Amino acid sequence: MLIGEYVHILDDKKRVSLPAKFRREVGKKIVITNGLDKCLFVFTMPRWEKLAEKLSELSLGRGDTRAFSRFMLSSAYEADVDPLGRVLIPDTLKDFASLKGKVVIAGVVSRIEIWNEKLWQKYKSGVDKKADVMAEKLGEIGIV
Repeated sequence: MLIGEYVHILDDKKRVSLPAKFRREVGKKIVITNGLDKCLFVFTMPRWEKLAEKLSELSLGRGDTRAFSRFMLSSAYEADVDPLGRVLIPDTLKDFASLKGKVVIAGVVSRIEIWNEKLWQKYKSGVDKKADVMAEKLGEIGIV
C-alpha cells in the first residue's frame, strides 16, 4: 500500500528519489502524468493500464470527458526507476507542478503524488481546516 509523506530533493538532473518503501511496490517502470491540484500522479504500470482503459471508454461526444482524457493521457510519460530509486521528471511535468528543490512525495494508496513543497503545505493547511466537514459528508454515505 502506498501511504505516507516524504520530503525529497529534485536534483539538478531533474531526478527525484522515490522512498524505499514505495520502490518495492512500484517496480522498475512507472507512469507519471499531470495530476489534480497542481501535483503529479505516479502510477504502477498495471494500475495505469486499468485507468487508461477506463479513460478510453469515456464518451467522445462529451467535451468534459474528452478534455479530461486529454489532460491525463497526453501528459503521461513512462519512466524507469533506476537502481537507486531515482526517476527523471520530464520538463513539461516539472513545469506543470512547479517542482524545484524540495518536493513532497505522498502515497495515496493506489498512486503516488509529487508536489512542490510549498504548494503541498498550503494545500494541507486548507484541507486541515475542512477535515471535520469532509468527514461528516463521508459519514453520511457510510465511508467513515
